[in-house]
Amino acid sequence: MAIRRGLGAGLDSLITDDYITEGKIPGKYTQQETKISINDIEPNRGQPRTHFDEEALDELADSIKQYGIIEPLVVQKKGKRYEIIAGERRFRAARKAGLKEVPVVVREFADADVFVIALLENIQREDLNPIEEAQAYQRLIEELNLKQEDVANKVSKKRSTITNSMRLLKLSKEVKEMLSSGAISEGHGRALLGISDEAQQVALAKKIVEENLSVRETERLVSELKEKPKKDEKKQEKKPKNTDRAYRAAEDKLKEALGTKVEIKQKNEAEGKIEINYYSIDELERIIELIEKTGKEN
Repeated sequence: MAIRRGLGAGLDSLITDDYITEGKIPGKYTQQETKISINDIEPNRGQPRTHFDEEALDELADSIKQYGIIEPLVVQKKGKRYEIIAGERRFRAARKAGLKEVPVVVREFADADVFVIALLENIQREDLNPIEEAQAYQRLIEELNLKQEDVANKVSKKRSTITNSMRLLKLSKEVKEMLSSGAISEGHGRALLGISDEAQQVALAKKIVEENLSVRETERLVSELKEKPKKDEKKQEKKPKNTDRAYRAAEDKLKEALGTKVEIKQKNEAEGKIEINYYSIDELERIIELIEKTGKEN
């Protein structure tokens, strides 16, 4: 196998001769490093990364001014120009540094594999924010008609990692923006998935930022919010209605008049039954006599 130059060990280990001959990346393959005009290079339109930290780019540009580009860009020919497959961040920093030419390795990839390679580079360098990564997995599934298991195999991650990442896309728009900007972490985002109400979700996300809450504290608050409706429902069930009070008062009057326990069981607002308790035959006869006497008096 040809000696590799300039590529990071992680990405290069995935783009080997075997990877190509097995048909995973069909097409011509050239490893020779060369230099081309920076004006002949264009960004990858399918780049999964959408946010580039300007301050970090400035720092990289300063480093490039001092030491040059150590790791070449990986590009493919597109007409008279070259499209970046891996190294867009270096390309942007090189422009900031004022470079006229940049080192590149020219390769030819099948269209279906361009996005995969760009995604792999960003993931391995941890350049994508959690939402960009989740969106990239979603694109792989939708555009290449893959299953989560297929995506997991392509990017060398567990299927559960892909699943948990894509679940973040269910967050409200405002919370996803906070996650993309780094205001809250991926752990916070996963905890907030426990809240279905968008307004509550956003309110808690803002509270996380304002009070610098940890993921564990966030999980506790989410749990409390989920329990609150249940507690309120129980309180509502225990709270007596006005009609209940009226029936209890009637029970007390009957108990006082008959000298024994009396229960009124309500069927609906207009119907029900009265249960009179007795504890001996003598007491039953006493209650009957009392009712008869009251009836005759009326």
